[in-house]
Parts: sequence; structure tokens; C-alpha cells
Amino acid sequence: MATEYATNTIDIPLPPVAAVTGGTGFIGSQVVRLLHNAGVEVRVLTIPGDPATLLADLPIARIGGDIASGAGLEQLMRGADAVFHLAAIYALWLPNRSRMFEVNVGGTRNIMAAARRAGIKRVVHTSSIAAVGYRNGKAVSDETDSFNDWELADDYVLSKYISEVEALAANGDGLDVVVVNPAFPLGHGDIGPTPTGRIVRETLRGRLPFAVKGGLNVVDVRDVAAGHVLAWRHGRAGQRYILGGDNVSNRELSSMICKLGGRSEPRFVMPTTPLRFAGQLSESVAQRVTHRAPMLTERSVAYTAGRHLFFDVSKARDELGYAPKPASEAIAASVAWFVGG
Repeated sequence: MATEYATNTIDIPLPPVAAVTGGTGFIGSQVVRLLHNAGVEVRVLTIPGDPATLLADLPIARIGGDIASGAGLEQLMRGADAVFHLAAIYALWLPNRSRMFEVNVGGTRNIMAAARRAGIKRVVHTSSIAAVGYRNGKAVSDETDSFNDWELADDYVLSKYISEVEALAANGDGLDVVVVNPAFPLGHGDIGPTPTGRIVRETLRGRLPFAVKGGLNVVDVRDVAAGHVLAWRHGRAGQRYILGGDNVSNRELSSMICKLGGRSEPRFVMPTTPLRFAGQLSESVAQRVTHRAPMLTERSVAYTAGRHLFFDVSKARDELGYAPKPASEAIAASVAWFVGG
């Protein structure tokens, strides 16, 4: 499947040797594939026991390690020309909350320190639109909007914001740090799946026969990967770039998933109050009974339901040459993955 979805090479100067963390993940594997196809020698940090399924067909160096402890980072970066730091825990809930911050925040500190010791000139740090401030209503946010979701943010959102602050604090004195903020990626290889991918999967399974108020910014994972490489080449040090696609309502998203998957479109829009209650109940059951990630949590519902998480990609278009595909293509790729992946 991976070779059928292989990203095209990108026609810009690239680093001869690139070190990648999080390269076995959804976005990271596409970054690795893009770099490899362009002739870059890629090294990927892998945690013990990671089968690296999405990289199975690529002859790349895999170095065991852990960003939280710093293990393997010296070997990963020795002689490298660039670092792409994508490793992070992307989850709505963990039984051990502190692990989110140990990996996402502490790991970022370790990456920046290791890059400086290795003499790396440029690091592309993968943040998230979660670190970008929210504008009320259907207003569109951009890179100038400072984080303001203190009351609604869950551990993932907070950890991504803090890790971005840590990354940008490391910029300077010979180390250029460029931040990219992916929106809601969809597409092939969402083996987790991500929380966004779970929406697609559960809709296709008929478990979400309703839409939710609000909307989000949908982007093809291949475009996010291309944006990382463009950021390394063209991004300004100390700046952040939103890597998004189209802004769509949740109802539009559900309708497109259902049409492509041959299911009936959602019959109604679910009010946010019962969803928040369901999230609270699901989280409680996960904490006390199943110890497995719930579909919803109270804060994840509060952060997304009823809000339009819309973003402007003009800065990335103008400064990086970023050119995302329409949301319909991202959704179609995701549906194809969950139907036959």
C-alpha cells in the first residue's frame, strides 16, 4: 500500500543527510518518504518495539532511541545536515498524564539541545494548530494569533503549545528553528488512527450517524509532509507556518465521508451539551474501568464541538510555496485507507 501512495519527489535543494524523529508515524512517514524519494539519506529514530510498518519498504537507517530520555539522539544527529522533529504523543487521553509532557515537552528540549551539540544548523519542529490562538465564531486564525485556550485545552493541546514555546526559545546562536503547525491531516497510513481519522473510520462504520456543530481545517497528509520540506528550505528562522487545507463544517465533512463510503448522510446535528456529558462519562469509564483511550473526553469535546477551528494558510503559501490540495481529495484518501487499508 505504501508504495502505491508514495509521495512525489520535490524539486528544491534538500539536505544531504536528514535526521527524523517521529518518522514512523502518520505525518512523519510521509516526510521520510518524500525525503528518501528525493535522494536524501534519512535516519529515523525509533522507539523499542516499533514495527515501523509505514516504512517497511524503505531502505533507511533506523536508530533506536527515545526523545524523552535523550537516548540515541547523538547517534541520530551525528553528521546530519537537518533535523525534522515530529515525534510526539497525539492522543486525547493517557492513563499517565505526565507522559504526554515528558515526551512532547521534555523530548523537544532534548532534541534542541542535541541538535545544538551536534552543530545542526536548522531544525523543523512540528507543532500543531492547537498552539495557535482561537478566534470566535467562524473567524479564521493565523500565525499572529497567540494561544488562548487555557480553559478548554486538554493535556495534548497544552503540551503542544508548551513544546512550541520551547522550540522557539532554542532559536538563535547558530541554530535556526522553523515551526510548522499542521491542521487536521487525513489520508493513507493513519494506522493509529489519529483522533481525526477515528471520525472518518467511525462514520464509515455507521457509529456516528450525526454531525457536530462547528468545523475544522482539513488537509491531505502528503501536503503536510511537503510543507515540512518547504519549511526547511524556505522558512524564516523563529517563524511558524500553518500547514492546513480547506476550512469545512463538520456537517460537510460527515456528508463527504458518507457519500464516498456509500453510507446515508447524517440525519441531524448533535447539540454540544450531551456530547460533553458523553465525553465526561467515557473518560471516567476509561480511567476507572477499561484503562483504554475513549472516543471522546470532556475537554476534547469542549475544544472542538460547536467551534469553528478555521485557519489561514496564506503565510505558508506566500513564503514557502505551499500548495495544498482540496479537502475533498484528503477526505477521499482517508476513506480509501479505512475502506481498504
